[in-house]
Amino acid sequence: MEQFEKGSVHFEGVVKKYGSVTALKKLDLAIDPGQLVTLLGPSGCGKTTTLRLIAGLESATNGKIIIGGEDVTHLSATYRKVSMVFQSYALFPHMSVAENVAYGLTVQSMPKRQAMEKAEQGLEMVGLAGFGSRLPSELSGGQQQRVAVARAVVLEPEVLLLDEPLSNLDAKLRRHVREKIRQIQQELKLTAVYVTHDQEEAMAVSDRIIVMKNSEIAQEGTPHDLYEQPNSAFIADFIGDSNLIDCDIVSSNDDGTNIQLGDKQLRIASQTELSGRAKAVLRPHHVSLRPANRDAAFIGEVSYAAYLGNEIQYSVQSDLGELFVIAQATAQPISVGQSVGIDMPTDKMRLVPMD
Repeated sequence: MEQFEKGSVHFEGVVKKYGSVTALKKLDLAIDPGQLVTLLGPSGCGKTTTLRLIAGLESATNGKIIIGGEDVTHLSATYRKVSMVFQSYALFPHMSVAENVAYGLTVQSMPKRQAMEKAEQGLEMVGLAGFGSRLPSELSGGQQQRVAVARAVVLEPEVLLLDEPLSNLDAKLRRHVREKIRQIQQELKLTAVYVTHDQEEAMAVSDRIIVMKNSEIAQEGTPHDLYEQPNSAFIADFIGDSNLIDCDIVSSNDDGTNIQLGDKQLRIASQTELSGRAKAVLRPHHVSLRPANRDAAFIGEVSYAAYLGNEIQYSVQSDLGELFVIAQATAQPISVGQSVGIDMPTDKMRLVPMD
């Protein structure tokens, strides 16, 4: 019999249907103990359904769900060793902050004094020591979200679930709170499953990202792997910004791959199993612009420029289509309407199938 470690999560052929609608196709996944794994994807891709299946808030139509070696497929949420942090915080407005954190413990019949002591420890963990006597309405949004995290963590779950936990916060606050969540997860060595549609957020907090599309897994891996080695145009475009340029694969062998890009033939160092039409992926910060001259591989015209403090973003019209370029703000700005030479390093290109 296969052995599963405490805190691990396994889906074996899990399907979820609502009548004739399939919300989750046959899904197999494994989450190792102590990892923070993010389910990432556009709306309706199945990520929230997957999280709710782990929590026991939804029942699987087919397949098996195993948490820490225990088959919980038909076990209600109450009896699963998981805690959930909701997007809406779900704090009780009439209770103090400490009472909110202690609530789950008191439901589990822990003596009130002991529960309140643990609640204070939980608040200290999330950087809110001394806030226990306040009401939720007296806290900022970021502080309320940290209270929700403390309430979940004090239950000592095998798996911590986070459903779009930062979507109600502004950009600067999101960064601060996500750093705190990641710090707590690593300190406690918690298994955590995190749902978001925000790619930057997923890249910042995750050990592993599972990108979902059309109710199934499109690709999974470390943030670095997904960014550097996308397996499709969808992943390349979804994880960070990309230029997806139509090309033709001329030949490929152990020494590299020849592609036809516009009227130029270029050589990429890596071999590919693709043939015929494909997409060349090039990140915007790898493209560079310079004065147009005969030596430039490609020529374009700047149609848009935006100064963003530490960088300048350009849209460039070319024979290859519209290109998105990011340059350091220390570079000499280029005016809209100016002709430019476009350099595209082939060692930074990746080839993916036409979607």
